[in-house]
Amino acid sequence: MSLTLEKVEEFHSNLMMGLETYERALQRLNTEVSEYHQLRATIVVINKDLRNGFKTQVNVGANIFMKAKVSSADKILVNIGMNHYVEFSIEEAIKFVDIRIQILTKQTDLIREEVIKTKAKLKLSLICVQ
Repeated sequence: MSLTLEKVEEFHSNLMMGLETYERALQRLNTEVSEYHQLRATIVVINKDLRNGFKTQVNVGANIFMKAKVSSADKILVNIGMNHYVEFSIEEAIKFVDIRIQILTKQTDLIREEVIKTKAKLKLSLICVQ
């Protein structure tokens, strides 16, 4: 089996497409981790300062807002994915968010390892071309 320039170029372009896919997945996961960190910070503020209730505005659709009063913030609804919400106590919500951040961080680490492997293969393919 001979290694032709066309085969190497095809291999290189496949690696580049794979690298782009990994980069998009990393970006999506980093955004999700950031949102969970923001959620955790919000839950901590609610737990610390707003547990006895607060006033807010709620989007009722088409960017139309309505005043609302939360009388007790002992339990909150958390989107667990695919627009499914679960009612958690404040402590349970913090645990859920922490676990979710750990899982997403592990997924991010795995994808970063794949990016490193793909970049190494790209360098090898460039060396073969030379």
